[in-house]
Amino acid sequence: QVQLVESGGGLVQPGGSLRLSCAASGFTFSQFAMRWYRQAPGKERELVAVIRSAGSSTNYVDSVKGRFTISRDNAKNTVYLQMNSLKPEDTAVYYCNAVHFLVPSNAYWGQGTQVTVSS
Repeated sequence: QVQLVESGGGLVQPGGSLRLSCAASGFTFSQFAMRWYRQAPGKERELVAVIRSAGSSTNYVDSVKGRFTISRDNAKNTVYLQMNSLKPEDTAVYYCNAVHFLVPSNAYWGQGTQVTVSS
């Protein structure tokens, strides 16, 4: 059974930090690129960060560059999103997504974790 389970969300003040985790099971984690998306109320889901299956290449949406860092531990089947200098506009539900590096139609989603940045 495939599972992606996010954790680490919560309420944080502007300027604060959070680290999201996404624990994967039921598939060969090392063969999948991992992505973090987010969706704010009334907005479309937005791709935030990507890390390739080998873990050596990453990409970020411009709005989080220099503040967020995506990483993965293939031994633990886990992907992380370290979020620093958080802003109110980072408030959203954050979703973990796995995409097979050769077969993009082979993809999985987590259930999401809420991040709220507010004073």
